[in-house]
Amino acid sequence: MKSELHVPSDLNYLNIVEHWLLGCLKIQLGESVDWSRQSSRLRLALVEAYSNVVRHAHKEQPNLPVLLRLEFKERDIALEIWDYGTGFDMSTYFPPNPGDRQEGGYGWLIMNRLMDKVEYQLQVDGANCLKLEATIPELANN
Repeated sequence: MKSELHVPSDLNYLNIVEHWLLGCLKIQLGESVDWSRQSSRLRLALVEAYSNVVRHAHKEQPNLPVLLRLEFKERDIALEIWDYGTGFDMSTYFPPNPGDRQEGGYGWLIMNRLMDKVEYQLQVDGANCLKLEATIPELANN
C-alpha cells in the first residue's frame, strides 16, 4: 500500500497529518496492533518531523508544500517527509548532552529512538527527504 499527502507548511495541519498516517495504518493492520502504544510512538516521530519542516526548513512559509509519502509492506512502514527548504547539514549536528542544557537538537535524537531507521537526504531533485522506517509489531497475546 502506498499513500501520499500534500499539505501546507502550517502547524494547523498537524492534526490532519496525524489522522492520515494512523488512518492508513489502521485500515491495513486493523486490530492486530497495540494502537495505544504504537500510535503514541508514530505520532511523536511524525509530529517532530513535520514541525521541524514548518519551523526550521520552511521558516513559517505556509505557501511551501510538505509532501508526506507512506509505503507499507506487511508490517514494515516507510514514511518520507519532503520539504523545499535549504536543508540541514547533518555534519553540523551534535547530539544533546543532558548536562549542557542545550536548547535544540533533541528531535533527531527522539526520532532515532522511536523509529528503527532514520535517514536524511539533502537536495534530491530540489527537495530534502527525511525517511522514517519501522516495523509495527503484532499485538501480543496474553
